[in-house]
Amino acid sequence: MVLHKGPLDTYEAYHFGRPAPDRFREDFVKSRLSWPELYAFEVDRAKDAPVFRQIYLQLRSAILSGALRPGTKLPSTRQLAAQLGVSRSAVVSAFEQLLAEGYASGKKGAGTYIASDLPEPFAALHGRKKRPVSAAKAAASSRELGGFVDVTTQSDERPFNLGRTLVDARTAELWRKLSARSLRSFGRHHLGYADPHGMLELRKSVCDYLQAARAVRCEPEQIVITAGTQQALDIVIRVMQGPDKVWIEDPGYSLTRLALVAAGAKVCPIPVDQHGVNVTEGIRRAPKARAVFITPSHQFPKGVALSMVRRLELLAWARESGAWIVEDDYASEFRYGGRPLASLQGLDEAERVIYVGTLNKALFPGLRMGYAVVPPSLVRAFVTARYLMDRQPSSLCQAVVAAFMEEGHFAAHIRRMREMYRSQRDALVAALRRRLGDHLTVDPPDQGMHLVAYMRRGLSDVAVERAGREHGVIVGAMSRLYVEAPAQSALMLGFSGYPRQIIAPAIARLAQALER
Repeated sequence: MVLHKGPLDTYEAYHFGRPAPDRFREDFVKSRLSWPELYAFEVDRAKDAPVFRQIYLQLRSAILSGALRPGTKLPSTRQLAAQLGVSRSAVVSAFEQLLAEGYASGKKGAGTYIASDLPEPFAALHGRKKRPVSAAKAAASSRELGGFVDVTTQSDERPFNLGRTLVDARTAELWRKLSARSLRSFGRHHLGYADPHGMLELRKSVCDYLQAARAVRCEPEQIVITAGTQQALDIVIRVMQGPDKVWIEDPGYSLTRLALVAAGAKVCPIPVDQHGVNVTEGIRRAPKARAVFITPSHQFPKGVALSMVRRLELLAWARESGAWIVEDDYASEFRYGGRPLASLQGLDEAERVIYVGTLNKALFPGLRMGYAVVPPSLVRAFVTARYLMDRQPSSLCQAVVAAFMEEGHFAAHIRRMREMYRSQRDALVAALRRRLGDHLTVDPPDQGMHLVAYMRRGLSDVAVERAGREHGVIVGAMSRLYVEAPAQSALMLGFSGYPRQIIAPAIARLAQALER
């Protein structure tokens, strides 16, 4: 590919033999990036990364750095494909991903433009030279972090959005009765601030449950009640402090990565294969990392379990290097092929694992309650950070959950929900195979609350995600969750929050969207 850089008049003579068309001159004036520099993007066919992703990443980098300014018109897909010597479909897929993620917008009959509403932090956090900033500026920058996270997606009730649960009539009735009882016996302990650890009765119940169901080695004194996994991870990050390197899974849970980036940590993405995160590769890339954030029992999003060999390898590395392992054991209750896998924490003899779990998925997200099992050496710092954040968990909610667990309702609820979710999983797999078997490959997961359907024939998961949304169906493009590893095109579909009777009609709408 010819690499050509220079002023606009040189470019005009080189590419057109005459003055450039007005639309090119206008675009050149608007952008800080000259068209020769845009067309000089490199596509390396020897790389494992798909061609469309290489183009997408280079365009995204130019947008984030401010080289391509808001409102700039991009060349047509045909023009860019011809200049780069690639198929037009690769450029179309790259543009589709930019459109789906909000970096660009399309104007019917007028082309594709860089989005005009991108927040300032995009340029500030990507590519600008770092300079000391005042406390006021730092606070303003922190307030603008909302521009990086779409906080509306979680509330979408359409199938098959992730993170949704169901409760049956029995659980709903029990919850009403226990809540009413807690209010009737309104105690004096609700009239003052309580232990930031959490209510002792609840911590004892959580401890008993984790020892029996997850083989966690703990005492009630090690348990801290949180608002859920996200708050527990935030406390871990605060306790660690400093911009040390940390491992994350690639692909992995985006909110963990964003929380680490926001805190100034140096994120080191480690690839995930069929055996889980590649520990050997992690040690090679960052042998002195401060911590690793991992989902070993059911990797998010791929659903694989960390093999025993790698579990032992990871624990040995943490013991020898002094690193912390943050085990996110989300959705561990819902295993459909035998007993749940034992926790990584249960194998830890050196007390290097911080175990994080949630009741928001076991019960319902509106509860806003989870827990962390903290090594004794970190308990004081962890509780102090919890106290400084929001003082304590809700004593009323804790009282209801404690009664729900102490009286045996929690275990019974999990058994019933496990059967319900298994039925919904099977219905979803059957509908996908029947309507979309020519386009997708799907196997029923043996754990969790979502499944992954891998695209065939080079289909773009981002394009299907966007088309599905237009037809009232929410599916997640897994390729978005990759950082450096070669992305796989696949759809993530949650099944836990959707009754069987709505699954087949929703898949029929998704099939219409995909076939379009």
